[in-house]
Amino acid sequence: MTKSSLLTKDDYWSIWLGAFLLLLGLVAFLSNRSGDLSRQMTEQDLIMQEESRKAPFETIAWHEALEKKNTVKASSLPIGLFLKKLTTKPSTWNSNPLVAFVTTKQQADRAKDESKEAYISLVAQVTAARNQALASQNLAAQDSYQNDQYNNAAVAAIGQWQESKQALEKVQKKQSTKAANKIPWLITLMLVLGLLFGIGMTFMETSFFTFLKGFAFVSLIGLIAYTLAAQADMKAIGFGYAAWAIIIGLLISNTIGTPQWVQPALSTEFYIKTGLVILGAEILLGKILAIGLPGIFVAWVVTPIVLITTYWFGQKVLKIGSKTLNMTISADMSVCGVSAAVATAAACKATKEELTVAIGLSMIFTSVMMIVLPAFINWVGIPEILGGAWIGGTIDATGAVVAAGAFLGEKALSVAATIKMIQNVLIG
Repeated sequence: MTKSSLLTKDDYWSIWLGAFLLLLGLVAFLSNRSGDLSRQMTEQDLIMQEESRKAPFETIAWHEALEKKNTVKASSLPIGLFLKKLTTKPSTWNSNPLVAFVTTKQQADRAKDESKEAYISLVAQVTAARNQALASQNLAAQDSYQNDQYNNAAVAAIGQWQESKQALEKVQKKQSTKAANKIPWLITLMLVLGLLFGIGMTFMETSFFTFLKGFAFVSLIGLIAYTLAAQADMKAIGFGYAAWAIIIGLLISNTIGTPQWVQPALSTEFYIKTGLVILGAEILLGKILAIGLPGIFVAWVVTPIVLITTYWFGQKVLKIGSKTLNMTISADMSVCGVSAAVATAAACKATKEELTVAIGLSMIFTSVMMIVLPAFINWVGIPEILGGAWIGGTIDATGAVVAAGAFLGEKALSVAATIKMIQNVLIG
């Protein structure tokens, strides 16, 4: 590994930029009363543990402690509020896309007025539901939680209380609507990201200002995709920003063609790798434990089975003449696409032509699967987390896994990326 490769390859620059952003976030967090946040979290954890020992179900106090714990976030600190504004996204809109970016005082007041009556009604419902849940819980407690009938009644009442609170939270968002203008923040975010990526591209022998000009166009396409995905009807059917980005990209490339001055900014691998470095920082032991044995099973048990089965199928059924080609395709399809194909081709001494065939097959199936699989998951009604696990263990390329997971939602994206990253360890 030479010094020049550390500064001229997007693999390394994605690590440098990702590490820099993570370090910046860590410094900002540690310098803003992180000890106080930790203390508050610990207090609520102790309450939840005590309630878990006391009753065989999640009590009212347990739920209230969880709610307080969830509000203890670094995003509530000044630096957190700033970063939240800096990384803002277009808001939900119906017929006027400008609403996604600018909320006037009149619009904010109108939203509050329209939801005021529903808010007052739901507050009363939540209060009544909590009182009913408390009465049921006290009845179960009087019998030392030994009566299943009383316990089940308490669980049902607490569940109804939680449902009413969720309905109230939706209305509270409208009640908290404020006048805002997101356009300056979006421009600032584009400039910050353009500066960071531009520095890396400069070391990779691309003019900084040439890149920045193209990056502005790429950012605009991304913003349009997010805006279209924020439309209320599109949001309701789950047609996300990833699908819109693909459609817009296909539309441009198949009509006017990609402008030449945009080409220097089309470093998709650089962007995806940097994002994965940041996302991968969350994939610590706690995340792996949270996914549990099913996630480990999908990543580390299913993958070798698929690898061996695919190789056997290629040899015995398809009668592939080259074992090195067969192995490269099998690793490509079972682990993580192109990266696994390159590593395997080098290990088993496959030819360049065989590697090209394996990568071509991977790209074809990945392009189809990243669109078809999320649509199929939504169609049959598979839960979001299970769908994310399926995507992470099935689609080849890591970047495509992230895009496909985003079609289903944030939880699916996290689960899919986590399983794929755990699976990627098997490249070695």
